[in-house]
Amino acid sequence: MSAVLQTREALFEMLARWSEQGWLRELDRSLAQFFAGLDETASPLMLLATALASHQLGQGHVCLDLAVTLNDPDFALSLPPEGEEAEQGLALPSQVLQTVSLEQWLDACRASALLAPELAAPLVLRGTCLYLRRYWDYEQSVAAHIRKRLQATAQEPERLAERLARLFPEPLQVAGERQADWQKLACALAACGRFTLITGGPGTGKTTTVVRLLALLQEAAVAEGAALRLSLAAPTGKAAARLTESIGGQVASLPLDDAIKQQIPTTVTTLHRLLGSLPDSRHFRHDASNPLPLDVLVVDEASMIDLEMMANLLDALPLHARLILLGDKDQLASVEAGAVLGDLCRDAEQGGYSAQTQAWLQARTGEQLNDASLVEGQQALAQHIVMLRHSRRFGSDSGIGQLALAVNAGDASRARGVLEAGHDDLQRLKLAGEQDAALERFMLDGVAGLAQGYRHYLDVLHGQRPATDAPSPQWDGWARAVLGAFDRFQLLCAVRKGNWGVEEMNLRIARALQRAGLLAADHGWYEGRPVLVTRNDYSLGLMNGDIGIALNLPDDEQGRQVLRVVFPRNDGSGELRHILPSRLSSVETVFAMTVHKSQGSEFEHCALLMPDALNPVLTKELVYTGITRARRWFSLIESRAGIFEQAVLRRVERRSGLREALEAAE
Repeated sequence: MSAVLQTREALFEMLARWSEQGWLRELDRSLAQFFAGLDETASPLMLLATALASHQLGQGHVCLDLAVTLNDPDFALSLPPEGEEAEQGLALPSQVLQTVSLEQWLDACRASALLAPELAAPLVLRGTCLYLRRYWDYEQSVAAHIRKRLQATAQEPERLAERLARLFPEPLQVAGERQADWQKLACALAACGRFTLITGGPGTGKTTTVVRLLALLQEAAVAEGAALRLSLAAPTGKAAARLTESIGGQVASLPLDDAIKQQIPTTVTTLHRLLGSLPDSRHFRHDASNPLPLDVLVVDEASMIDLEMMANLLDALPLHARLILLGDKDQLASVEAGAVLGDLCRDAEQGGYSAQTQAWLQARTGEQLNDASLVEGQQALAQHIVMLRHSRRFGSDSGIGQLALAVNAGDASRARGVLEAGHDDLQRLKLAGEQDAALERFMLDGVAGLAQGYRHYLDVLHGQRPATDAPSPQWDGWARAVLGAFDRFQLLCAVRKGNWGVEEMNLRIARALQRAGLLAADHGWYEGRPVLVTRNDYSLGLMNGDIGIALNLPDDEQGRQVLRVVFPRNDGSGELRHILPSRLSSVETVFAMTVHKSQGSEFEHCALLMPDALNPVLTKELVYTGITRARRWFSLIESRAGIFEQAVLRRVERRSGLREALEAAE
């Protein structure tokens, strides 16, 4: 066994050096040290597992799989990107664990009092997976709640087939051929369940589906004399605002009486607001003892929901209420630990419907489930999942649509072929190096004759500014125009640090805009600075993910102007918030944002900047998420050849036991 694992002192010296290198969080090292004090007999091998299990949480994994870790030990740390050298002589996990067998590691864990069977034990070992107790409890809670909901079917609305036929009057035709309408099938399935997952890529109609579902449920309930209490939510303020924008018009166009339409919600709240965040606490006002007063809850962008939030949400939702989760299973998972939607929808493409489910669906919808890719199955969860399969946003000739499909399939050569095929909605920019001026030109002006860059919103800011004595509504109209113009283009980065990261790109773009005479400054607070809220601030009504722009606005009758940051409200009202910069404590400049931060957003023109070295975060999920943020144009910026292809060949693998916990109970 490695000398590092002979004594606790040697182990903690190594953990401290890993922490100094940034391979391990200081939190992880401190937790292992704390646990060493709880169990003075715990072996160095056990304490190493504790530090790695904690670090895995920071990387999005719910647990540490000892068997997987032994197969690829270095995967368990945040090692530097390819090409960066580590401190000389510092051992890697692969060197420390090279002579350790799985049985040795399991025995070391089982022998520790940290895994005692008592409820207070801080760690849990199940199979080869080591959990911190809190996350084991979250996973078991989510699995238990979902099991209850799968078993407790909801009453079928009266005249279901008739209502579905009215909401979906035309058969789905694709390239002149009749296809199964999965939106209609999703409505039918969700109408009779307490738990439904609706997944699909961009433009497949998740929002349209849920609007018609709410209409169906509310109309049936009102006909029986009792309207349902409905609510719509999303994980972030930006996602909530986007859904609010798109849902109002769809409700207005429904073939229903106005009295029914008025009882369908058109505003979307964040999950934190819905549950009632308590200051300086992980807890919420609504929980099992104070459940949400709802009959139906729809949550959009569910891929962004982490395990802890899902446990809190399920705990607070009464069992009688229907829960419908919408999201794209192929997007990046949540920033925090867990990939709940991805875990649950792992086999969604195969269908997995039983003969009984298929017969029921066909009887209620008239749709034929004869897709050759569907596989029959009996698993309870599969009977409550629908995958929407036809994109109405990206046609068969769409470069963005074809590129997203190729990346999602992990087919790097096909993805490169799509990029090289000359599609009008796809652009590539190959940089000659870090100082290539082509990058600044692209950021300012976009693609000539097609997609715009950041110059556009600043032209609106300077060129459409109202007269000094203009009334307030005119100033608000100008501010909305500036915000709308900024929303047309967004640069996405894969990483935060380094020459190709968010921090450097924000500085570089601001300097380029200042040199072009479009900004008065490139640091501090200046007019035109776009900012991203990075933490919920309930006192200001701002949510993590909200974007605002600093603008000089009249402050008194004399027309004196004060710099304020203007944010659109998240309630769909079109109203604005004007906030003094001094009141904003958790914001950052957002000419560039990470792909993770972009989830729940869409931009007319979106550019993805690939770094010049392979990094652990570079996966097909990240690339796919970046591509699908684009509505009309997508640009790939490459700082080094081959990185894009390597990213497409790699996939996110988050360790959890959620599916296993569900399947074990069947």
